[in-house]
Amino acid sequence: MAVRPTGSLPFDDLLARLRSSAAELEAPHAWPREQFDWLAAANVLRWVIPAQYTGIDATPLRLLEGYEQLAAACLVTTFVLTQRNGACQRLAGDEVDPVVQQEFLPPLAAGELFATVGISHLSTSRQHIGQPAVRIRRDGDDLLLAGDVPWVTGGPQADLVVTGGTFEDGRQGLVLLPTAERGVICGPPAALLSLTASQTASLTLDDVRLPGHYLLAGPAEGIMRRGAGGTGSITTSALAAGVASRAIEALRSEASLRRDLLEPTTALSDELTRLRSDLRAAAAASDERPACSPADLRKRANSLVLRSAQAWLTASKGAGFVTGHPAERTVREALFFLVWSCPQPVAAAALRHFACLGG
Repeated sequence: MAVRPTGSLPFDDLLARLRSSAAELEAPHAWPREQFDWLAAANVLRWVIPAQYTGIDATPLRLLEGYEQLAAACLVTTFVLTQRNGACQRLAGDEVDPVVQQEFLPPLAAGELFATVGISHLSTSRQHIGQPAVRIRRDGDDLLLAGDVPWVTGGPQADLVVTGGTFEDGRQGLVLLPTAERGVICGPPAALLSLTASQTASLTLDDVRLPGHYLLAGPAEGIMRRGAGGTGSITTSALAAGVASRAIEALRSEASLRRDLLEPTTALSDELTRLRSDLRAAAAASDERPACSPADLRKRANSLVLRSAQAWLTASKGAGFVTGHPAERTVREALFFLVWSCPQPVAAAALRHFACLGG
């Protein structure tokens, strides 16, 4: 039986550290290296890794609650964690060669390696372009990859990237890509409206050769509709709820001194309570059909995080408009949910809402 290590950092202490250091990640060239050391010390990096590979196998409900709490404390660290966890979940999939799993999952659980994903080109990004962003072809027992991966969170820091491409017959596959392989070129991180410390960059793949057993899934049609995560995942909604809870908690503190804030703060707080309840029901539903679809939950979470952040800015007045104020940072972070893994129905609903068209 695998040994499950006991973390040396209590979860509440982890949250306190993340809150106190969140503003530091606004600095140029920042990266949450120390924050990931804390995640490792609190055993958070073991959450999505099977117990046989020294992981914890956290339940979907525990993951959801943990993500929300972490996002309330520090969104950029939590966002990077979700991308790392997405890679680990794909690597732990049933189709993956156990030899590959044994080689990489234990050091990932210990925080000795950093993995991330570069899969947006297979789902929400660049789908309007006829030519595949990444092409895969077989060469004997090996795979050859060529093309560009547009969005790779933590790309300059990554040891491993779970990415994918399209085979000559139109089917897609997911692969494990060690960034040290010849032909992997990482571009500079993008300067973003928020979360620049995520060091999101693009990768160019110049006929990168991989062993065939690094194929994690596929070939198959619509590979992103299979397995863990995806653009309809409730994980993104949980992070939005976390950022909303941060704004609402700040409003609640202000409302204790200003009666004019009581009614809007109570309304937002009640809405957050309902969203949390429905998110937890969806997480607990497992294979059953939840009462609320992931898309509906995402629409509600997006709307709530945008409105609560702007309410906090409004209540903060001019002080909140100054760079470095937590309300200013929270408003920018809230906008991230309009573009991160945002399926077309969710984006369309947002556009209709902005245009006062309902829906």
